[in-house]
Amino acid sequence: MLLLNALAIAGIMILLWLVSLRMKDASIVDIFWGLGFVVVAWVTFAMGLQHGRAVILVALTSLWGIRLSTYLAWRNHGRGEDPRYGAMREHRGESFWWVSLFTVFILQGAVMWVVSLPVQVGQFDESPITVVAYAGIAVWSIGFFFEAVGDYQLARFKLAEPKQPVLDHGLWRYTRHPNYFGNAMIWWGIFLVAVSMSTVWLIISPLLMTFLLLKVSGVALLERDLSGRSEEYRQYMKRTSSFIPWPPSGSRPNQSGSGSSG
Repeated sequence: MLLLNALAIAGIMILLWLVSLRMKDASIVDIFWGLGFVVVAWVTFAMGLQHGRAVILVALTSLWGIRLSTYLAWRNHGRGEDPRYGAMREHRGESFWWVSLFTVFILQGAVMWVVSLPVQVGQFDESPITVVAYAGIAVWSIGFFFEAVGDYQLARFKLAEPKQPVLDHGLWRYTRHPNYFGNAMIWWGIFLVAVSMSTVWLIISPLLMTFLLLKVSGVALLERDLSGRSEEYRQYMKRTSSFIPWPPSGSRPNQSGSGSSG
């Protein structure tokens, strides 16, 4: 099952790479990110035991993945290639077409496979659903709320108040990255739904996702770009928690990473 999913992800990523070459837009990989987990969830479900835990894992993964991909497709429509990939394309020059296969598509596919391990392995666990799994559903729900509402508030802010330097109300009053915090909570919740005494090692999934969000592709990357834009944003950083929601404080010390996501 794990091998089949790895092959399915590799095949999809190679196909997506070929599409990106024709479109000259590597950022289509971000739009597919959520849907890739949905594919993994349903491929596993088709091969698995299709019991209660499996249904829950497929449902939670599908709700998250479809919402995220739909939102990113709407947000990026007509905007062209994301500047991050544009910078990579310029840096690599004529070699970008084949380098992007490994540094963008295959790499993201490998991360997808690791992060989705609870969705894969958990579907083959026939043990009774415990209070830990119900706690996982609650954690997932909190995460889904923060991610979806955070994205909605950010999109509305950009449309209604495009000249304002800082979004500091709604969920953004309590964390500079409610959507990234929500994403992390979603995967901690899925882990709790899937985990059993023999599969505690699945914790690699939420740990990896949280690390990536905080230190690699999410909070840290965006914060480096936003922190130098305005004095208003620097003041926002001082009073607002970088990741975990917390009441704002005028004297809050700056925390590592973060910024108005999106």
